[in-house]
Amino acid sequence: MNSNPIENQVTSSNLLSSSERQICVDKKFGFQTTVKTAFQNYFFQRLVAKEVRFEDVDFSYTIFDTCYLRKCNFQNCNFTGCRFTASNLYGSSFTGCKFDYAVFERTIVDPEILDVGCPGPENLKLKFARTLRANFQALGDASSVNKAINVELDATREHFWKGWKSPESYYRSKYKRLSRAKMFVQWVNFKLLDYIWGNGESFWKLGRALAVILIAMSIRHVFLTGKNRLLLTSYFESISQVPAVFFGIKFPQEYPGLYLVVILFARLVLVGFFLSIVIKRFSRR
Repeated sequence: MNSNPIENQVTSSNLLSSSERQICVDKKFGFQTTVKTAFQNYFFQRLVAKEVRFEDVDFSYTIFDTCYLRKCNFQNCNFTGCRFTASNLYGSSFTGCKFDYAVFERTIVDPEILDVGCPGPENLKLKFARTLRANFQALGDASSVNKAINVELDATREHFWKGWKSPESYYRSKYKRLSRAKMFVQWVNFKLLDYIWGNGESFWKLGRALAVILIAMSIRHVFLTGKNRLLLTSYFESISQVPAVFFGIKFPQEYPGLYLVVILFARLVLVGFFLSIVIKRFSRR
């Protein structure tokens, strides 16, 4: 039996009600004033404010579109669920503010917001850092992108760890059994990649991984070439020889074919990691 489209339309409309969002277009705050009034669920378009102090203002679920809020001071303000689009917050400071589920798009904001504005829970913190990373990347601010990535990586690592280990009620109610085991695997994978190359962000860690491989190869080289295993000079000599082997310049006859394949695979992986870091660094500029 086919339902009546008109009845469906009426039924659907009954489920929706007005959000009562207040729309303010082309407004401005007075110069060097102090604002303590709540502006919850507003839509500000082309709002102007310079050197204005906002104290304990509730901006939750408010949209800031092409707004100019320069050198403003926000004290203990609530920006939960806010969206900043193509706005200018240059020189504005945020102290004790709440940015849960806030989104930034093509908005000029000082990177110090990552030091003072991150939400407490790790899952919200990584989302906050991620939206700022995309925002800074759209503006071509490479240094701020790197800072946002570091905050995001730290929050991701902590989130994975708490997902399988933390006794907090939030994590234990959300991650059980199979999902908890999955979080453990993700944490191990994250830690391993972080050690090898900082999850794509550290030349130093990649160089450290190369050093560890060369040391392991030098020890193996002593055993394969029949050198005296009790003499330290044998290992020092091996250290000077194995880089040529690792980079495919020399192929000692004593090395088994399978071992050479493993060395080739490790070389390709490390070179790939190196190129990936280089490309990402240049692509941010």
